[in-house]
Amino acid sequence: MIRFLVLFCLAATGFGAAAQAPAQGQAWPDRPLKLTLSQPAGSGPDNVARILGDRLGKSLGQAVVIDNKPGGQNAIGAQAAARSAPDGYNYYFATTAALVTNAYLFKTLSYDPQKDFVPVGFVGKSPFAILVPAASPFRSLDDLLAKAKAEPGKVTLANEGPKTFSGMISRLLAARAGVELNLVPYVSIGVAVQNTLGGHTNAVVADIASTGQLVRQGQLRMLAVTSEKRVPGWDDVPAVAEKMPGFDMVGWLAIVAPVGTPPAAIQRFNRELDTALRDKEIADRIHAAGPITDGAGTPEQLGAFLGAEHQRWTTITKEIGVLPE
Repeated sequence: MIRFLVLFCLAATGFGAAAQAPAQGQAWPDRPLKLTLSQPAGSGPDNVARILGDRLGKSLGQAVVIDNKPGGQNAIGAQAAARSAPDGYNYYFATTAALVTNAYLFKTLSYDPQKDFVPVGFVGKSPFAILVPAASPFRSLDDLLAKAKAEPGKVTLANEGPKTFSGMISRLLAARAGVELNLVPYVSIGVAVQNTLGGHTNAVVADIASTGQLVRQGQLRMLAVTSEKRVPGWDDVPAVAEKMPGFDMVGWLAIVAPVGTPPAAIQRFNRELDTALRDKEIADRIHAAGPITDGAGTPEQLGAFLGAEHQRWTTITKEIGVLPE
């Protein structure tokens, strides 16, 4: 772990092997930049990336091209980004799965999340929630867990599968509550939500970005959010952590670059990213798409965060019994 953090910090600050100017004697950037995503066009991360890409293109004076490479539990996009030229023009718009959790779910990956990238900047956190149909008799998380305790295995909880973020949230919730939930996997969160609305499952674990409008329309009821604290804009919805101290399960987005990327390019990109994220109009648009942002931080801070996340997920996967396959 110490080696991991050192590698991240050295690469980001310019004391690693890649410490060189982006293009000696030339201004950077002097051509378009590419931002690779592991998600399809129209997805939540894609919407956020396009908001930022448009803004960064204006501040950097060069277009930021969004390159969608979905599939393989983020592996296709991550591999492409890791193998792209480390010339200061290639970046990866990464998720929790791509940079952290995949390492604990798969025995082999086509890329190394800890060795193939250097940190650039944080984008934001994407809170999840536990939701039920509006007509559900469960008015609170306590109601749902009480039913699960009284009738083990009878309460059905929809999710995207055991190796997805919503699936692991579901397993951790059951483990820490000491109850047996019937976890029902679906091929997508959209299908899981629709089946819950149709009464095929009692509840669903899903990101707020994809379900918030259904809550506002009165079709779903939010029982609790999975972040450590209540989510701005949903202040009347309790956090699971209010019942289970320390429960903090949120997705997040960050930008990294292939190892060897010139530190000067990383530092400039980071400054422009931070400026964009601190612009209220941009932050509000991103929040409307799901994530909550508080600036990019520094590359060193992102490196430390990723190191802490790896430590945390080492513990979580052991707690819920997830083994790499």
